[in-house]
Amino acid sequence: MNKNLDDYNRMRDFSATSEPVAVKPKGRKKTKDHALQFCIQKHDASRLHYDFRLELDGALKSWAVPKGPSLDPKVKRLAVHVEDHPLDYATFEGSIPEGHYGAGDVIVWDRGVWIPQDDPAKAYAKGRLKFELQGEKLGGLWNLVRTHMPGKQEQWFLIKHQDGAARPESDYDVVVAEPDSVLSERTLVAKAPKAPKTPKASKATKAKSIKQPASPARKEQSAPLTGARKAELPDQIKPELATLVEKAPGGQWSYEVKHK
Repeated sequence: MNKNLDDYNRMRDFSATSEPVAVKPKGRKKTKDHALQFCIQKHDASRLHYDFRLELDGALKSWAVPKGPSLDPKVKRLAVHVEDHPLDYATFEGSIPEGHYGAGDVIVWDRGVWIPQDDPAKAYAKGRLKFELQGEKLGGLWNLVRTHMPGKQEQWFLIKHQDGAARPESDYDVVVAEPDSVLSERTLVAKAPKAPKTPKASKATKAKSIKQPASPARKEQSAPLTGARKAELPDQIKPELATLVEKAPGGQWSYEVKHK
């Protein structure tokens, strides 16, 4: 079993997921006319994408294509190379549980055989695969080309070759026109993105949000004084000023001494 299938097993908990376990393939005599299978799985993981898989060297070489394939030769679809998958994965449909690698629903969007135009192992090593697809949805010639774009994983482009199966995307978008599974007629609808979590308030924010005690209600205006009479205000009001006198007035008064 190749190293990438070891990676496949190590990345999964098979007591929780119904995905097939990668096992060492039984020795079978290969013939020149052995048909190589391909499949494309529609995968609603953290983001909806399409997993493009080609059988090669006893495993499924796999690329994650975020926007899915296009029949338009002018459109280059990014294809991120991921770990190999076992051949049994080509018919896997199901739901990978939350909290596990690749969590989400999977359907088989297309499947069939692929016919390499050159030695497939050498072409794969060079990073330039040219092949024909004979699937239920996709057909004609295609190219998978490795780029030199930086990243943790190899970045390839999946490109439709100009032939009779090519169509402008403005006229026909195959992933929109044919969304269902070729095995079960199931379809996947992309989940709505989760609402971002509200950040916890800091102590300073909490302090600001503490409710201040309400101001005491204003007292209603007191009742009119007994004997008070309404009158117009004079044009000028003289301010009350200190007045010099010879002696203090009688009665109970309090005094404040002023000095010049």
